[in-house]
Amino acid sequence: MQVKIEDKSSVKKKLAFEIPREDVIKELNKAYSELKKKADVKGFRKGKIPRKVLENRFSKDVHGDVAPRLIQEAFIEAIKEHDLNIIGGPQMDPPPLDPDNAYIFDITVEIKPEIEDIEFEGIDLKETKYEVSEGEIESQIFMIQKTMAKKEKVQEERPVKGSDFVLIDYEGFLNEEPFDKTPKIENYVMEIGQKVLPKEFSEKLTGAIPVQDFEIEVPYSDEYDDENLKGKTIVYKVKLKEIQEEILPEVNDDLAKGLGKFETLDDVKTAIYENLKKGYAQRIKHELSEQIFQNLLEKYEFEVPEVMIEGELNGITMEAEQAYAANNTSLEQEGLSKDILRTQYRSVAEKQARRHLILDKVISQVKLELNDEELEKSFEEMALGMNAPVDVVKNYFNKDPKQLEYYKQTQLEKKVVDLIIEKASITQVEPDTAGEDAVKEEDAVKEEDAVKEEDAVKEEKA
Repeated sequence: MQVKIEDKSSVKKKLAFEIPREDVIKELNKAYSELKKKADVKGFRKGKIPRKVLENRFSKDVHGDVAPRLIQEAFIEAIKEHDLNIIGGPQMDPPPLDPDNAYIFDITVEIKPEIEDIEFEGIDLKETKYEVSEGEIESQIFMIQKTMAKKEKVQEERPVKGSDFVLIDYEGFLNEEPFDKTPKIENYVMEIGQKVLPKEFSEKLTGAIPVQDFEIEVPYSDEYDDENLKGKTIVYKVKLKEIQEEILPEVNDDLAKGLGKFETLDDVKTAIYENLKKGYAQRIKHELSEQIFQNLLEKYEFEVPEVMIEGELNGITMEAEQAYAANNTSLEQEGLSKDILRTQYRSVAEKQARRHLILDKVISQVKLELNDEELEKSFEEMALGMNAPVDVVKNYFNKDPKQLEYYKQTQLEKKVVDLIIEKASITQVEPDTAGEDAVKEEDAVKEEDAVKEEDAVKEEKA
């Protein structure tokens, strides 16, 4: 076998193969010999069918079996011989097999770029000294109050104001006829100023005194996302029945007990403090990571395989689709498409691929490994975050070895980031000055690639 390698770029290679006719004949002879033992042709005893008859009846099938085998064996041999670190699948359009000639075909592959050793020690980083404030804790307490608030009818006769809730019935009419896409809704509680219903509702009802009937005209624009309402003018007949006020519970131990797992208000504040502190720790880690990558991405230039960029783009578009679906909409309804997203986020995808390649280089450079104890701990942390048994996590990965290898790589990447931070030169800065110096990257990579795995495991649990 002969193979010639042509460099299409630093990461793209074209492999030109030529398998001698003698080798092709040898493989065909084997194939026909096996076929002869089991073929069933009317008029011939099994095992006694002439080769010519087999060729006339089965040559297409035999060639279809032999050609892929020849290609695979030649490809594997070439990879080993030339030590090709291939990424993604090979690209080829295999020609038909011709027993009278050598088998000649091309395979195009992409390989990992050769990256020089990464100088990762002593990188200058700024660490923001975030501290949990009393105001942040009070803000969280207020949010708890809001979730536990009750609504009570306002007994006095007064007009609706901006902080009120109103109890209404409403029905939409198109051309003075009831419109089935805006059916009658009774006893709907609406918060003034919120955008669940059109703004015209809040504008018309503010200042009104119950009980009153109104007609509220709402012109929907041609760009409105609901196809049923786009470009239409709907007249809503609305009955304002009553005003309701939101009554917040008092901030005391009873509020804490109402949450179900606390006894005192101090217990709640302690839990809030710990959560905020944990959030700041994650934020600091993310900011340091972004500074590291800004430093290394500027310092090390290399070509990125297209297959890696495509993989990142696939992940970005899939996440976008899932996010819109979770909000009961779609890319198309928002005036987007996969092609638009792929164009908009290509540079982001390339940066993400570069990050993975840089981290992978450092991992191999320092011979970093993930031991069984570390893997077990990461499974436990994932299970804790999902509020699921550890066995659910393990069973998911045991069923899919490829996902397990991907997950291990994400854990190694986190481990190597920790190593770079440990070796860095860190200066602590106050939050007000850090804003000017912190690395800002709008489309930065989400810190946890393994979140995708968590979502998949949740589906497995369900």
